[in-house]
Amino acid sequence: MTQSIINSTIKPFSATAFHNGEFVPVTEQDLLGKWSVVFFYPADFTFVCPTELGDMADHYAKLQEMGVEVYSVSTDTHFTHKAWHASSDTIGKINYPMIGDPTGAITRNFGVMIEEDGLALRGTFVMNPEGEIKVAEVHDLGIGRSASELVRKIQAAQYVATHDGEVCPAAWQPGEETLAPSIDLVGKI
Repeated sequence: MTQSIINSTIKPFSATAFHNGEFVPVTEQDLLGKWSVVFFYPADFTFVCPTELGDMADHYAKLQEMGVEVYSVSTDTHFTHKAWHASSDTIGKINYPMIGDPTGAITRNFGVMIEEDGLALRGTFVMNPEGEIKVAEVHDLGIGRSASELVRKIQAAQYVATHDGEVCPAAWQPGEETLAPSIDLVGKI
């Protein structure tokens, strides 16, 4: 990434997802009006990927309670997502849309395409209801992500969005004190 994707608006896309036993169209418009997570992973039928997607599935109800929709994306097709969903107990518990991106257009839009392999890096992006990217995290292929840490980051992003002039310090949890940046805090933390 040569320029920051933070605070940029999600680019237009059109794709097909496997969701709740159906193939459904998904565009960037579906991500507007609510908080959204776009969760890239390298490929179906692999090793670290099912642990991440399963972990996200375990946190999906909590994210839904927070008003967040999750979209997983790989460069596999929606047909492959369906086959994986039907053949794996871990993937079978997924209730969020699994977007197929066989052309890599969405993956390139977010800057996580590994061109020589045609696969996505492990990228996680959180958008506010206006479609602005507020969290961007990219991992190397061998480093799995934690959905519970993602939940905390979204809680902080949602808090900051609704509490003008406040920021959340490291490891902040809902209910804990926040900071109000001012000249009086300089050198006191």
